[in-house]
Amino acid sequence: MFMNEYPVILFDGICNLCSAWVQFLIRRDKKSIFKFASIQSDTGQQLIDSVGESKVTQNTIVYLKDNQMFVESAAVLEILKDLGGIWQVFAVFQLIPKSIRDGVYRFIAKRRYSIFGKRAACLLPSPENQKRFLT
Repeated sequence: MFMNEYPVILFDGICNLCSAWVQFLIRRDKKSIFKFASIQSDTGQQLIDSVGESKVTQNTIVYLKDNQMFVESAAVLEILKDLGGIWQVFAVFQLIPKSIRDGVYRFIAKRRYSIFGKRAACLLPSPENQKRFLT
């Protein structure tokens, strides 16, 4: 099972929406608590293998922390909670049944390339953010 001293967010590195989400988090994560890895990377695949989760796909955001794995809407809400501040208000969405939340998540995930586009290659971090990305 995954165990690390910091939370890790696995994201689709070629998805423009996912990359924008990572940039959003980096700008607001003043304490640099989150680390990032693309799902397509060797590191991302090793982390997924370490939790024994073979059904994780590129359509899924994965949040690993405290020996737990969160996916889809649960990952997004847990990340926002851990981001702190005003972003914790989104925890109210946990009152919505997970099946409905994940249905909305999957609807967007399935259409993210056609709506937001995709990159030719995975997101490359800026030099000042390089230490936040696992390689």
